[in-house]
Formats: sequence, structure tokens, C-alpha cells
Amino acid sequence: MSRIALFPGSFDPITIGHYDVITRALPLFDKIVIGVGQNALKQYMFPLEQRMQWIQQAFARESKIEVAAYEGLTVNYCKAIGAKFMLRGLRNPADFEFEKGVAQANKRMAPELESVFLLTSAGYSSISSSIVRDIMRNQGDYTLFVPESVRVK
Repeated sequence: MSRIALFPGSFDPITIGHYDVITRALPLFDKIVIGVGQNALKQYMFPLEQRMQWIQQAFARESKIEVAAYEGLTVNYCKAIGAKFMLRGLRNPADFEFEKGVAQANKRMAPELESVFLLTSAGYSSISSSIVRDIMRNQGDYTLFVPESVRVK
């Protein structure tokens, strides 16, 4: 049986913090599916296709990574792709509290699903997609916070 993990998120855009967590998780799993969630109620800065392209380019040389879009409950998508693990990064205590609640709800809905948490590396703990979007909107140097694939000209 393969150890498949889902790393879900909106990735609007993917940050070096996301990249770090995914890269560090590679030895733990046979495959990591980066699931780009779609939420009709959420306003995204970048279209789904662009977000997926950036992620695919960032991990182009990594055969254990797959990028896919999904809608609906994340636990249902895990079941659909055969993922027994949900990978999440934790930046701070607030992330932990939020993710703990989500993980407990997921466990009730899908007892076979295990949540796996990795702490973000110290240098990346302050980076979030919302901060990157704000820097981009205000013409700041966002390139310090995103993988090279996102560094649009």
C-alpha cells in the first residue's frame, strides 16, 4: 500500500513556506498530492490555472508530487485519491489551534485519515499567502517569499 498524503490549500500564491513543508515531507510519503481547493465563496487574486501552473513548475523535477484541483470536503477528496494522510504546516500557535480543530473534525468523518503536521522552518514562520498578496498589491518585493516559479515579470 502506498503512503499517499494530500497537502491541501488555496495557494494564492504558493509561498516558500509551503514549498519548504512539502519538500521536507517528501521522505515521509510515496506520493504527495498538492490539492488546490476551490471555494466559490472565496475571492482569489490569481486564477486556479495560474496557481496550479506555479506549483507544477516549482516541483517539475519531483516525481513524487502531483498537483490537482478539487472541490468539496477535503476528507472526501482524500478518499477519492486514496490518501490516508493529510499534510499540514504549522507556523504558530494560532495555526495549531485552528488545524487541531479541523483535524479532529476530519478524524470523526474519516477515521482512517491521519493528519500529519510539520512545523515550518524558523525563517518561514511569518510568511503567508495573504502577506504575499498584500506585498504584490502594493508593488513591494514579493520575490523573497515565493518559489522562483511565482516570480512573474
